[in-house]
Amino acid sequence: MASNSFSLASKVKLPSGHLIPQIQLGLYMMSGREVLAAVPWALAAGYRGFDSAQMYHNEAEAGRAIRKFLEDAEQNTQGLDRQDVFYTSKLASNSESYNTVRRSIRKSVEAAGLGYIDLFLLHSPYGGPEARITSWKAVEDAIQDGEVKSGGVSNFGVRHIEELMASNPRIKPSVNQIEVHPFNTQEEIRAVCAKHGIVVEAYGPLARAMRMKNPTILALAKQYSCTPAQLMVRWSLQHGLVPLPKSARKERLVDNVKVGHFEISEEDMAKMDALDEDLVTDWDPTDAP
Repeated sequence: MASNSFSLASKVKLPSGHLIPQIQLGLYMMSGREVLAAVPWALAAGYRGFDSAQMYHNEAEAGRAIRKFLEDAEQNTQGLDRQDVFYTSKLASNSESYNTVRRSIRKSVEAAGLGYIDLFLLHSPYGGPEARITSWKAVEDAIQDGEVKSGGVSNFGVRHIEELMASNPRIKPSVNQIEVHPFNTQEEIRAVCAKHGIVVEAYGPLARAMRMKNPTILALAKQYSCTPAQLMVRWSLQHGLVPLPKSARKERLVDNVKVGHFEISEEDMAKMDALDEDLVTDWDPTDAP
């Protein structure tokens, strides 16, 4: 069983050797203005990881918000520096042109203005096998050039992970970021990631609030004296996932991650696992050719 000590300070070691905060703030579907407000709130609350992407069109704001917070002694009361914050971005589209991808990664590094990106992911498997392998080579080189610390993928299905590993990559992916929650448990993809030592990040860990009124979730939340959101975040953590709960509201982003006061029993974890209905709340490219 998991220990009861999960908090915003919890970290997981990636295959790259770097540590990643085990709970992070997802910046998906946040406007630039929302990001400029939410990131400082989150840093003040103890968040140390932020998940952006080229497709979110908020990389510049995410980087600016982090930099401003670090430079502002009144806000940054703990004396945090760049090394204390973990920033992720993702490639909008894979390409068979190595130079196109390499330039695109560089643009992301420049947009955030943080000196380097902690984790850079291929956002999806779209584009076909050659584009995936070529794009990964560009990520490897960005890591070797110091622009990126760790590399990974997102929305990769079993076949895509096996294909990438079979290509004998110089650097293996540290992460696969996929939609995971009790209503879409993704056990096959999680198993292949475990086999290769790849950490699974869970986006949409709250199922985009589509199942907050589910009777099992409500009953267990009552039993554990927690909110449905806290229950679902805790479920992710006890499965060894890195959840990315998203909220642009101050009180909610603070509340969602208060998960240290309870531990879900094995029996109740199994009850939550049994809620799986392959619910896709947004997109699912995991079976792309």
